[in-house]
Amino acid sequence: MCKCGQQLVKSMQKTILLHICCANCALYPIERLLDKGYALKGLWFNPNIHPVTEYNLRLNALKQLQSQWSLEIIYHDKYGLIDFIRGVCGNEGNRCQYCYTTRLEETAKTAKLEGMDMFSSTLLYSRYQKHDSIIEIGRKMEEKYSIEFYIEDWRIGWHKGIEMSKTLNLYRQKYCGCIYSEMERYLGMQI
Repeated sequence: MCKCGQQLVKSMQKTILLHICCANCALYPIERLLDKGYALKGLWFNPNIHPVTEYNLRLNALKQLQSQWSLEIIYHDKYGLIDFIRGVCGNEGNRCQYCYTTRLEETAKTAKLEGMDMFSSTLLYSRYQKHDSIIEIGRKMEEKYSIEFYIEDWRIGWHKGIEMSKTLNLYRQKYCGCIYSEMERYLGMQI
């Protein structure tokens, strides 16, 4: 195919901005989206992750993946513990909704500014997330920002993603990310 034909095909691809919560959760969704022919860009925006050492481990793992897979990633690199705590204080039982809303809204806004066709999140990969809530919030952001929220249940690739992350020697976290999930993980309690 001539170069002009390649450019035409590329310009006809649907573009998607994929919020990436961590490198491990991104592997299977990225593979699926690229296999389906989407032009993909990633977004790192995770102000909920605690402590800062954990935040940096996950950020560095994504940079490692970016280098290994030649990914295009936008970094909104802000350690946001104070804002996160203020946002959920007194309503810790609904912290996930706050967290999903914050990250999906930032992704929708960024996708719109970047001229993307749609947005999604690797949160849809994790078996530990509240999928119905993510989808509901994603659809609200779709309406608010007039940009399509791409939904796919990537949990079916859970084991494949784990194997991929081990092969790539990526840092593997032990809890969702926030200060409350860290407490629940290590103290064996739920709030």
